[in-house]
Amino acid sequence: MDEYEEGLRLLEEKFGGGKDNVISLATVAVERAGDGAPLPAVRGVDAYYEGGAFYVTTNARSNKMKEIAANRQVSIASCAEMFTASGVGESLGWVMEPRNAELRAKLRAAFAPWYDSANDEKDTDCCILAIRLSKGVLNVNHWEKLYRLDFESKACIIST
Repeated sequence: MDEYEEGLRLLEEKFGGGKDNVISLATVAVERAGDGAPLPAVRGVDAYYEGGAFYVTTNARSNKMKEIAANRQVSIASCAEMFTASGVGESLGWVMEPRNAELRAKLRAAFAPWYDSANDEKDTDCCILAIRLSKGVLNVNHWEKLYRLDFESKACIIST
């Protein structure tokens, strides 16, 4: 197993297996600072991880989705698992779209304790946000080892 595959295995171990993960999601706000500079916006979201991407159920009218529509670049962080990453946010559309059936079932299972109380699937604005990771750093055992993952080139550099 090469270093990249080892890093993916560790991510799967930490975030996969159908778990509900709370991560911080940062976007670029649509509003600007007084000097015109972009403003960051961050919030906690429940996310399901699979194959180099996190998935979130949300509303298409939410600030995060408006911000992603204007600028798809996002960052995420998990303090508990010491993982940070950048990537691209993408709306996969209404949760009830036939193309979303398999993913929707996984999200419903991962978020079972609260899914129905937080999501109105009859509302066509109830959507799935995909966060496709580009680059990330996984910190193992408090700086014992850093996995610098490049999801696009499928490469990894390990620092100790």
